[in-house]
Amino acid sequence: MPANVYECMFLLDTNKVAGDVPAAAQQLHTILERNQAEVLASRPWDERRLAYPIQGHKKGLYYLTYFRTEGKNLANLERDFALNEMILRSLVLRVDPKLVDTMLTLARDEHALALQAVPEESSEEGGGGGEEHRGGGRRGRRDDDFKD
Repeated sequence: MPANVYECMFLLDTNKVAGDVPAAAQQLHTILERNQAEVLASRPWDERRLAYPIQGHKKGLYYLTYFRTEGKNLANLERDFALNEMILRSLVLRVDPKLVDTMLTLARDEHALALQAVPEESSEEGGGGGEEHRGGGRRGRRDDDFKD
């Protein structure tokens, strides 16, 4: 079975990290390597106030990691993430093989904030005609979305 590349976003407890991000990164790398994962890129993403408390915490450090491993190792990885007191949440996603090089380049660039979205041309939606997307779909529309 071939190894896939995965992206993992961690939400770390800022009290446990306590300003020593390299030590926290080493702890994450140790978990990954213990579970036969090869770390490809890793960096802090952002420290911010959370929208709602998670386990009593109001702030967290988002930490982004890309790694290569076989799918059979994911269950053990996620178990180890759940058992680590420093990790409040984690999300692991498989990266499409066509996007691996681009994603790794951006992850290694400290100044890259996010991928730039390229608008797709769609003939099904009426060709654009200068319309702006407002309201986020059918849910959550406000009365002023219907006024011109």
